[in-house]
Amino acid sequence: MKYTFKTLAMLALSFSVSMAVGQEKETSKEEDYYRVVKVKVPEGPILEVGGLITLPNGDLGVSTRRGEVYIVENPTTSRPYWRKFATGLHEILGLAYKDGALYVAQRGELTKLIDKNMDGKADVYETIYAWPLSGHYHEYSFGPKIAPDGTFFVTANVAFGNEEWWRAESRVPMRGWVMNISEDGKMKPWAAGVRSPAGLNVIDGQLFYTENQGDWVGSGGIWKVNEGDFLGNPASLVWTTRSDSPLKLTSEYFYSKIDERRIRNEQGRSIKPENRVNEEFKTLFDMKKEFRDLRLPAVWLPYGILGISSSEPVKIPENAFGPFAGQLLVGDQGMSIISRVFMEKVNGEEQGASFLFRSGFRSGVLRMAWGTDGSLFVGETNRGWGSAGDANEGLERLVYNSAKTPFEMKAVRAMPDGFEIEFTQPVDLKSANDLASYSMESYIYKYQPVYGSPPVNKETLKIKGVKVSADGTRARLIVDNLRQYYIHTINVDGVREKSNGTLLIHPTAYYTLNNIPAGEKLSMTEVSTKNSADAVPAVKGGPKTTADIKAKVTAPSKNAPEAKAVATAPKVAIAPTYAQVKGMLTSYTCLACHNTTKKQIGPAFTEIAKRKYTGEKIVSLIHNPKPENWPGYSTEMPPMPQVTKADGLKIAAWINSLNK
Repeated sequence: MKYTFKTLAMLALSFSVSMAVGQEKETSKEEDYYRVVKVKVPEGPILEVGGLITLPNGDLGVSTRRGEVYIVENPTTSRPYWRKFATGLHEILGLAYKDGALYVAQRGELTKLIDKNMDGKADVYETIYAWPLSGHYHEYSFGPKIAPDGTFFVTANVAFGNEEWWRAESRVPMRGWVMNISEDGKMKPWAAGVRSPAGLNVIDGQLFYTENQGDWVGSGGIWKVNEGDFLGNPASLVWTTRSDSPLKLTSEYFYSKIDERRIRNEQGRSIKPENRVNEEFKTLFDMKKEFRDLRLPAVWLPYGILGISSSEPVKIPENAFGPFAGQLLVGDQGMSIISRVFMEKVNGEEQGASFLFRSGFRSGVLRMAWGTDGSLFVGETNRGWGSAGDANEGLERLVYNSAKTPFEMKAVRAMPDGFEIEFTQPVDLKSANDLASYSMESYIYKYQPVYGSPPVNKETLKIKGVKVSADGTRARLIVDNLRQYYIHTINVDGVREKSNGTLLIHPTAYYTLNNIPAGEKLSMTEVSTKNSADAVPAVKGGPKTTADIKAKVTAPSKNAPEAKAVATAPKVAIAPTYAQVKGMLTSYTCLACHNTTKKQIGPAFTEIAKRKYTGEKIVSLIHNPKPENWPGYSTEMPPMPQVTKADGLKIAAWINSLNK
């Protein structure tokens, strides 16, 4: 049989399209392994969940932002029984159990709740310790969490300015601090520099907390907290002159080393700091040299990818959630997701990788607690904060399908010359030994008074070789130019599972490389350097993509009547389709806050289209947002100068097409 070039091209196109379709079918979904189940709630309660705790008898304690505490009996069954335990409290954003009593963090105090007469309701509300309030709406308080010695940890949000509404302030003592409080009501300042510390927990005897992006916080992450640590936001440093402060870093010294950007215009009014493109900036690790007590994040949770409002971390127990026992799950209030974190110690310091774990919750994920059956209770709220999902509050349960093991990266570990990826199942050796199955880049965030930071110092990294273990469960990569303290994005989108050829559910890991370990490096003689991407011959002037092949194959002859008609027709700009911009919307994290038709953290794209901005104007607003243009949205959009003008104009053209 003879094949013309046209026939071969059509066969190639058919093969490429069928492979792409097949690849979609060969990727499992989160819900195949982790099912979200709504917990049945009686009519009446509004569950803006602020605290969750599993009691020793298996009952579930639930506290709400509206000041109520419930005890839920048989919480893992289809008919749970709800009993109101306490009421009339002030915005409870944490719940703990100790020695037969419940403890809650109200806005201004740590309170002990006791059922003295054993009738199922609290009859004693005892103040353990109270702290001052200025009355600012943002002065939330979180906790308590119980330390190994039986004392309590509580964290206190900062307030924000009057004219300088964007700038965090500690107007009264202990705002922006972690407090350690004893049962007898003594408070010890523990650590400073927190901004909006919604997620704290004691894990294996060590206090950790998560932080949200904001001023001086480039992105969310999880921090280890020791006594005397400074965690990055300077508002709380006004109280380090107290005699009981474990930290001696002062506001004056801090601002002598880094510009806080207090600028006024000609009228004497304060100017909100905006991100500056092409500036000489500082990073957290730069300032660690100046502020020795500054604690770097153990693991970054990249903004807009693994969340925008990080919440409570919990440890996965043995015999729960398959292969991930001992790792951490971290909720996110804004994106209504849960991320997974693998941590290891290198040179005595925590670091590790973060991965997306489960999305699709009804509202913002604030609190989590393990049920006695190994399922995970998820408490949700979004009033005043905004979140993905179709509800403002709720209680759901995440249930693992133990009959299946998801194909995922189980862990990523730092190596002297790269990284080792451990998989939950053996991999197909052909795909795993192919460098085209992997890609990697690194970047970091600015340390600045601006709200958040774009990724900066981005660099694509060269993967020089890969060595797959004999059992197919590990792949060790040799990587050029590892950078200490940087986030290393590791994409593994070409590796397939051995038995059925499926792709990874979540093919991307984000490794925070605080330290590069010492040790033996791999020799290039023991690794695979095969790269199938290099095996495709480039045809000079020929098609480069499947779409180009199709266009070239189906294009009419220059002399054909239809070709002449096309040549003489006026050119009309055609807006890209959603499919054509979806990749950009995802990679630039637009979809973390915006939906095509529904209000989420930010306005729907259809609402933006109604403003009839020009493409140039939309690009300008992407680079330097104007929150005042969208009153009613509590979460401010960060500047995104990393969006190129060409991509921004494509996104703008698609947005504007929604108004036609």
